[in-house]
Amino acid sequence: MLAALDPDAYTVIPVGITRDGAFVLEENDPAKFALNASALPVVADNGTRVRWPESASSRELTVVDASGERTLGPVDLIFPILHGPFGEDGTIQGMLDLLGLPYVGSGVLASALGMDKHFAKTVFQQAALPVAPWRTITADDWVTAPGLAYAALEQLGLPAFVKPARAGSSVGVSRVSTPDQLTEAMTVGLAEDNKVLIESGLVGRELEIAVLQGRPGEPTRASTAGEVVVTGRDFYDFAAKYLDAPGVDLVCPAPLAPEELAEVQRLAIAAFEAIGGAGLARVDFFLTATGWVINEINTMPGFTSISMFPSCWLASGYTYPKLIDELIAVAIAHARHGS
Repeated sequence: MLAALDPDAYTVIPVGITRDGAFVLEENDPAKFALNASALPVVADNGTRVRWPESASSRELTVVDASGERTLGPVDLIFPILHGPFGEDGTIQGMLDLLGLPYVGSGVLASALGMDKHFAKTVFQQAALPVAPWRTITADDWVTAPGLAYAALEQLGLPAFVKPARAGSSVGVSRVSTPDQLTEAMTVGLAEDNKVLIESGLVGRELEIAVLQGRPGEPTRASTAGEVVVTGRDFYDFAAKYLDAPGVDLVCPAPLAPEELAEVQRLAIAAFEAIGGAGLARVDFFLTATGWVINEINTMPGFTSISMFPSCWLASGYTYPKLIDELIAVAIAHARHGS
């Protein structure tokens, strides 16, 4: 969903995107999109069509419905509340850049890097940031030379994780404990993307840090840490993240020594800056026996009542409304500053 906002009056124009890619004018009713365990919310095609400005010289949105075409007024800011491909991967950000519409969050490059685990890890390595060993296998590799995947598994050791390179929220992720599980894991992963990562399984605590960009001239900030404690699942999967499935406890603030917290906050900000992030991000880590390891970065993290990003900032002194206000204010400040 996209939200267009006037920063003075906070007038919200909720724009939904259907599965077919149609932009529709939605009801301003958050309850309509509440998460529940039985079904995820879906944007239905209600017959309306939101029209974007014809050029960067205008910020006026219009809508076509049964009564004809009418204006929705000029827009000051877009809040792209979108996950996954075509949402947080730089594609919608590129469209907004072409239209000259400012928005909350990272731009094209940082969004694309954050979405692609292979290239994010490559950038982190270049910035001397710690990442887990991995090998990337394409769909063509799996068809023409499957031995590459088995060799990677042998080299990386068991257990390992197979992950689609460009699918968020743990979609398509499998834990591989024996070599005979690799075929199914590759099938599941390649159903979501045409390349997957095979990563070494890490032993350690799983912790997450929320990051907020400062206004122009101000430093990036990092929250206190939250910890994912897996008690009855193989890992922190989609159902646990969004449907509050049992077997995972979220602890925020996480029990860390002051020097441990300071170091993971430093690494989170360094990861955010390494990809050229803007606005916000959540950086996920493992604390192993040999130190911190970055798992991934998410440039448009979840905002549900059970999501770690708002929970970490709540524990750091930001209420949910204050957090939204801050994201809007930072985005507008950078747009006016031309940064």
